[in-house]
Amino acid sequence: MNFKKVLSTIAVASMLVACSGGDTSSEGNTAFKIGISGPLTGDNAVYGKAVENASKLAVEEVNAKGGLQFELKVEDDVSDPEKSPTAYGTLKDWGMQIGMGTVTSGAGAAVSQNYVDDETFALTPSSSSPTVIYRDADYTDAFGYVYQMCFTDPNQGVASADYLKNHAEIGTKVAVIYKSDDNYSTGIYQKFMQEAKKVGINVVSETSFDTSSATDFNVQLKDAQSKGADVVFLPIYYQPASLILTQADKLGYKPTFFGVDGMDGILTMKGFDTKLAEGVYLLTPFSADAEDELTANFVKNYKEKYGETPNQFAADAYDCIYAIYAALENGKATPDMSNSELAEILKEQFTTMTFNGVTGTNVTWSKNGEVSKNPKAVVIKDGVYVGVED
Repeated sequence: MNFKKVLSTIAVASMLVACSGGDTSSEGNTAFKIGISGPLTGDNAVYGKAVENASKLAVEEVNAKGGLQFELKVEDDVSDPEKSPTAYGTLKDWGMQIGMGTVTSGAGAAVSQNYVDDETFALTPSSSSPTVIYRDADYTDAFGYVYQMCFTDPNQGVASADYLKNHAEIGTKVAVIYKSDDNYSTGIYQKFMQEAKKVGINVVSETSFDTSSATDFNVQLKDAQSKGADVVFLPIYYQPASLILTQADKLGYKPTFFGVDGMDGILTMKGFDTKLAEGVYLLTPFSADAEDELTANFVKNYKEKYGETPNQFAADAYDCIYAIYAALENGKATPDMSNSELAEILKEQFTTMTFNGVTGTNVTWSKNGEVSKNPKAVVIKDGVYVGVED
């Protein structure tokens, strides 16, 4: 027998097994390995840290139950589509069996195909763009392995238009300021405009900006002001929103500002006078002042551990861990299963189960990975988010 040839054959076979995507061996695992990447540094770190903190809190709570055990690893992708594949590779090398995707959409879309190739299930807390779960521009060809805990961008646009239509007391003449080179912002804007036309909202001003012009909003604000807009819809992140509120104040322009989940974080913006955010409305799946027991306990435990009130990104991440926990338990999964085996169990459970969490009750998912839950309106009063009762 050619002993060297036998060794060579074994080595090649081992390499093939190691590179076989979802069939990577998990033999000997005593805990499910869950991985996620997000901006732990950089401009969007407030989102990434919130997700990291809430995920760690939920994992600690799950492990304390004494049943299924989780191990969590968080990698910094700086919210950069060019860096998220590297973060994904680090998580894969660590032995990630289940993913929580990425915190932001651009970074998420850059690695969605990786989850398919490796037959690994992912439930993202906050990558809201349809490009994270769909390959095509028509949103018909789903990746199938990536699910969302957050609303998709189009749903936020529709829900915002419907809310403004049903709450004329907020204002009746609407201006929109969106970021034209951002998928998150343009996705919400486009659906908002379609729904606004459908339900008869009076949009009097539509203006935009891009990364190169994200510091001076006087042109956009003066256009809205000159046309009598009493509501300004901002489907954008909190950093440019803080500048818009500051510059509107200098112009003496005081409409009602209405945002979506990307505005969450504006009260933590360094150098921003939070008094200017008084009266700002947000549509979000989470309200920290909700009185149900689940939310109250989450907020209490988060505050005790991290010294601050959890935002919507934290809440969605917390729900991700518990939804994965419920699906694994219901599916009788074990941590020695391969990624592909776990993915099939999770897909089956997520498309049949109903989940109750801090960001929604009776939450369900489609086979395409899109979540169904009801948004909540909050308004900033005395420097905190307060739920709006209908």
